[in-house]
Amino acid sequence: MAAAAFVSLSLIVVSACGSNNNTVNEASNTTAATNTVVKEEATVAPQENVKLRIYAQYSDDDTKLPYDYAVAELKKEMPNVELELEVQAQDDGQKLKTYAATGNLPDIYQAGVDIINTFKKSGNILELDQYTDLYGFKDKMFSSTMNTLTADDGHVYAFPYAGNEFMLLYYNKEIFEKNNIKVPTTYDELMTAVKGLNTVGVTPLALFAKEKWPTVALYDMFVTREDPAGIVKLDKGQASPSDPAYKQAAEKIIELVKAGLLPKGATNLNYDQAASLFYEGKAAMFLNGQWEIATSTEKLGDKVGWMYFPGVDAASYEKNKYAFIGGGGPGGYAVNPDTKDPELTAKVAAFLSLKYAEYKYTQRGNPIVATKVEIPVVKEYPPMMKQLSEDIEKITSTTAFAWGLSDAKFKAAIEDATQSLMTGDYSVEQFIKDVTKAVPQAK
Repeated sequence: MAAAAFVSLSLIVVSACGSNNNTVNEASNTTAATNTVVKEEATVAPQENVKLRIYAQYSDDDTKLPYDYAVAELKKEMPNVELELEVQAQDDGQKLKTYAATGNLPDIYQAGVDIINTFKKSGNILELDQYTDLYGFKDKMFSSTMNTLTADDGHVYAFPYAGNEFMLLYYNKEIFEKNNIKVPTTYDELMTAVKGLNTVGVTPLALFAKEKWPTVALYDMFVTREDPAGIVKLDKGQASPSDPAYKQAAEKIIELVKAGLLPKGATNLNYDQAASLFYEGKAAMFLNGQWEIATSTEKLGDKVGWMYFPGVDAASYEKNKYAFIGGGGPGGYAVNPDTKDPELTAKVAAFLSLKYAEYKYTQRGNPIVATKVEIPVVKEYPPMMKQLSEDIEKITSTTAFAWGLSDAKFKAAIEDATQSLMTGDYSVEQFIKDVTKAVPQAK
């Protein structure tokens, strides 16, 4: 267009000045120069190579494979971007908080509600509202998963890839069948199973209680058999740890732990150690999120399943069968506000989240993602995931994972107190006292 406009201008000059050869020559020279500029402008300068530090989960196939896929896709989309991965520690976010405190925060990091709420106050997380249209991210969210994108204050702090998730009680069918032990549906049957499994030298439940969130989930499992709202009521100041459902849950855990529910030193057991006990047939049950389905299926095949949580009695079991623990909240890939190029980093974080979800949905047999996936499923759901996918519409209530609790003081207290319950040396009275101090005023 610049050349065309100049030609028009040249005609006007020629008309005004007659056939002056010097003017025509000058016009020709200028036109050539203009064309040269246009060609130079059309040549895109090579993009500068960028290296970004990322702190992310990368411990098993369910975290490694989606991450690797997302990174491979990123290389196609943004070949100038290189990611320097640091594997997220299994420490409830302590290392990340230390990085923030020392000014060493990675450019991109995985964040849940706890990290988001903490880092909002300290200014260590970038508000992403203006970037939610990157790759049409907000439009790709399911209406039912918007709670994983927007925080309580209405802002976006992380690009989610996981939908609302659930805690499941996995069990080795073969161990129960070979030892003629009934898969428990009530507390009495669970106690009978614990004693029977110990008799044959099998650990009843492998729990990685070195991390505190699984201990909160185990406690919540018992609470929800009587009060489906579970720990969420405590988090909102709408219940007391001394209320019957909450007190009874602590009592039952102490009884079961003393009867040999958990392996010795359970509070020093990390995920890899607890999972190995289950995979190797040394433990009959394993408590973990639905993200465990793929790996447990790979390790144990058709020997593994998941059971509905045992109830106080048969009536309680049936009534609250679909009262699931878990849920969802804001979380995903967050961005360091001090990153060199916030827009580029946000763009990378959004892209990674979309591709991470894409892989889980199409190739990990996992339908529990936050964003819509438009390519065909490669891997069909394994039986346990099929069972869960069929039950999702029957679910009557959900609670929250520890990282989804909104009150930081209560979160810390319930984590510490439930972890102490796993030792067998912690009384119900002390549990109630310690947690009551941290329960917030009703919201």
